[in-house]
Amino acid sequence: MSKAIVVANQKGGVGKTTTSINLAACLAEAGKKVLAIDMDPQGNMTSGFGLDKEELEYTIYELLLGDADVEQCISRDVFKKLSVIGANINLAAAEIELIEKDDKNYILKNAIDPIKDQFDFIIIDCPPSLNMLTINSMCFADSILVPIQCEYYALEGLSQLVRTIQLIQDRLNPELEVEGIVFTMYDARTNLSLQVVDNVKNNLDLRIFDTIIPRNVRLAEAPSYGMPIIAYDGRSAGAEKYRQLAKEIIKLNKKSGKRLTEKLSEKLREKLIK
Repeated sequence: MSKAIVVANQKGGVGKTTTSINLAACLAEAGKKVLAIDMDPQGNMTSGFGLDKEELEYTIYELLLGDADVEQCISRDVFKKLSVIGANINLAAAEIELIEKDDKNYILKNAIDPIKDQFDFIIIDCPPSLNMLTINSMCFADSILVPIQCEYYALEGLSQLVRTIQLIQDRLNPELEVEGIVFTMYDARTNLSLQVVDNVKNNLDLRIFDTIIPRNVRLAEAPSYGMPIIAYDGRSAGAEKYRQLAKEIIKLNKKSGKRLTEKLSEKLREKLIK
């Protein structure tokens, strides 16, 4: 069963794209078939996987507008078991061009659903704002992974995101869940990082992953070489932490899949009894 996870935070600079790239790569390294979708007009996830965003013939923009089908837009096996639908600055115009389309909030869902089951995980990188691209991503996704930078204003941005998620759940995608919170840019040398982690744990009733992503020079360098961290420096602290996060998510979704199977079996038994 495929799982679509949107990596989102309305606050910029929290390690959202870094997490999208490296989580997708580590899930693929663990043997899962992964599709990474870049929904940010900056196209940083695209270039982070070594694709030239300006040279791509078809991107997520053409897919959303209906100018290309999903197979044309997928760059297959960019890394082993990892495929990408890229983005570039053209995507910035999508919000205006899509505003009068029917079912405008479900364009991504309708485009990706036919091939969703080809993949174990679909990881979607969103822009740091609540716009049509983010709403489309949340209407398609099964869950949201929230990266939080260990800094003073972390909770402020998070409270805004929680309100957004509740609105999407109430009005557009009642099946959407919060996958969990992952702390990023953690600096063990500062009291502030420790205080932010404790503050979030004490004030939010949300799943918090055990893995905490540290500030790491190699992690910061990797995108400029068009590589996820496991390809750039697989022995670095950043690589090991993202591997740990991928393992946590795989384990979590095995449990979720088992619970869903049990629920479906129970419903089937109820129908047979009736």
